[in-house]
Amino acid sequence: MQNVIIRAEEGGHAPENPLGFVPVEFATSLVVFGLLLFAIWKFVVPRFEKTFAERTEAIEGGLSAAETKQAEADAKLAELEKQLADARHEAARIREEAREQGAQIVAEMREQAQAESSRIVEHGKTQIEAERQQAVTSLRAEVGALATTLAGRIVGESLDDEARQSRVVERFLADLEADGSTSTGSGVN
Repeated sequence: MQNVIIRAEEGGHAPENPLGFVPVEFATSLVVFGLLLFAIWKFVVPRFEKTFAERTEAIEGGLSAAETKQAEADAKLAELEKQLADARHEAARIREEAREQGAQIVAEMREQAQAESSRIVEHGKTQIEAERQQAVTSLRAEVGALATTLAGRIVGESLDDEARQSRVVERFLADLEADGSTSTGSGVN
């Protein structure tokens, strides 16, 4: 650096100021800058604006499509919730009908069982009564035969006559029944 200063002092030519103003360079720079600005304004900016407009339209279209889809989804959800509520209501109605039908079936089965039970009891009573009548008839015949045999031995004559035998048996059984009812009626067994 001292070398540069010494040369300037020796009367040599002083170097130009690097920060100094040069009007030709300034004008040239201004013209180039203007041309560059004009070219950017004319060719680049419209493409950027077109791209921005397309993106804006795409975004707005996407947003409107999304809103439409959201509205459709909300409507579909509401419809599905309504269908679900209807299905639940229908299921509850079916369950209630099934309960009622079950209760009705149980009542019918009880009625049928009661009727069947009554029929069986009635049939049993009828059968028992028939068997009792048969036993009484059989017993009367046996008792009658024994009674006539015994009476014949006691009296000493034969009671083979059927009419006489029948009268003796009837009288004997009537006496037995009369004795049985008076002993039961008096409380003595």
